[in-house]
Amino acid sequence: MSSESVKGSLETSFQGTIATVEFGHPASNSFPRQLLDRLTAEINLLSRDENVSVIILKSEGARAFCSGASFDELLEIENEEQGTEFFSGFAHLLNAMRNCNKLIIGRVQGKAVGGGVGIIAACDYVFATPESDVKLSELAIGIGPFVIEPAVSRKIGKTAMTEMTLAANEWKSAEWAFQKGLFSVVCESFSLDLKIDDFAKRISSYNPEALREMKKIIWENTENWESLLFERAAITGKLVLSDFSRNALLQFKK
Repeated sequence: MSSESVKGSLETSFQGTIATVEFGHPASNSFPRQLLDRLTAEINLLSRDENVSVIILKSEGARAFCSGASFDELLEIENEEQGTEFFSGFAHLLNAMRNCNKLIIGRVQGKAVGGGVGIIAACDYVFATPESDVKLSELAIGIGPFVIEPAVSRKIGKTAMTEMTLAANEWKSAEWAFQKGLFSVVCESFSLDLKIDDFAKRISSYNPEALREMKKIIWENTENWESLLFERAAITGKLVLSDFSRNALLQFKK
């Protein structure tokens, strides 16, 4: 496997004023820190691009949308500083999506775990397929969904977030996620791209200034995330060093 494939991939394409950002990684579209940083930088760049009115966020392949943090990199963490730094990658990405001037449409074609659920929750509108089950498995590996919790709770509420978190080994169906508000639309795979394309084109025809103001309203009262998410990253960075987490991560890798 090439070093580039291990790092993952990130590509942006344009159709009129619609930007489509596609990320990928051989390990079920998981996120090593470098790929997280690349996606964050791309969201920030597109936010400033006056030629872009809407962003579609998608991942490679057909089976998994995103499996969250890279287990290989989690096992390489040696101290709290490194742990905090790694999980701050998700904090930076969620804040970039929150602060982005453009509406972000999520394309979820398959299962999502952990940080992948957080990324879905940070999208402004989400299309998914019936195969798009979701799970917050963090407690099972000795940590918790601390960094992504504000994004998930904002979308589905504390009660549903708690249900997902405590049932750490249980997949929640796409229908469950739709009913709770994580997904905006659930449709069959064969019609997913057509529906997203139609919706994105409609959104891109609206007044850009109105869209920017709407984005601000959607994300009202989240200003504390600028500090909160990094405080949560520090909690996770400490917990991932525990013997419980080390052993659990090794078992999951096997």
